Amino acid sequence: MEAKGSPAEFGIRGKRALVTGASRGIGLAVAKELVRQGCSVAIGARGADQLEVAAAELAESGGTVFSAVVDVTSAKGLAEFAGAAATALGGLDYLVANAGGSVGGDLDGSTHSDWMDTFNLNVAHAANVLRSGRRYLRDSPAPATVLVSSISGSKPAPHAQYGASKAALIYLASALARELAPDGIRVNSVSPGSILFPGGGWDRFRQREPEQFQAFLDRDLPAGRLGTAEEVAAVIAFILSPLASWVNGADIPVDGAQGRPGASGW
Repeated sequence: MEAKGSPAEFGIRGKRALVTGASRGIGLAVAKELVRQGCSVAIGARGADQLEVAAAELAESGGTVFSAVVDVTSAKGLAEFAGAAATALGGLDYLVANAGGSVGGDLDGSTHSDWMDTFNLNVAHAANVLRSGRRYLRDSPAPATVLVSSISGSKPAPHAQYGASKAALIYLASALARELAPDGIRVNSVSPGSILFPGGGWDRFRQREPEQFQAFLDRDLPAGRLGTAEEVAAVIAFILSPLASWVNGADIPVDGAQGRPGASGW
């Protein structure tokens, strides 16, 4: 069964959104959904070529798009990106901290630097982009932020530094939701399960190890398939919208009741 994108309208037409890690996968799907909903978007990513393709695709769909190459591990770079995005779009209503990943292997196969780099990429990036964007969000009548975590933040799977950093993101959202509530800024996390998109890690695994991939589906995915980036994007758009105005400090899994997040058999 193939999943369909949401046709719903969430009442966010005319809003202005910044999305990190938006040149592919979930980030690009979020930007597409927001454009479909009538938002203008600012997208940032590290790779210039892929970012240019993504920006052109969004513009072709009729959206107002600002794009900039940004290293999300640089607080200065994120501050510059947020400022440029707010200038280009005339302000900001929404932030989606989507960029993330993991550095290093298992405990013996990773270093102190690998752990610090993983936390910088996931947790510090989210805190920094929200710190930089807060001044613009304050001017919005209904500002909202989503931090993209993972079910690995609550369901153990290799590698530990990745899951630990995603757990920290869930905590970060709940803590900042209380801290920023006086400004009217909502902060939630969304935790995708295993998501299949062209060129992504699960797509490569499916092609490389089809039998092990099928065993993973049979064992941990009760619907018999992985999720899609579009399904995650629809949830994020809803959580940002006024329809979710009383959802704050929550973590929303988007995983199809998935069991373990890794295919290793843990």
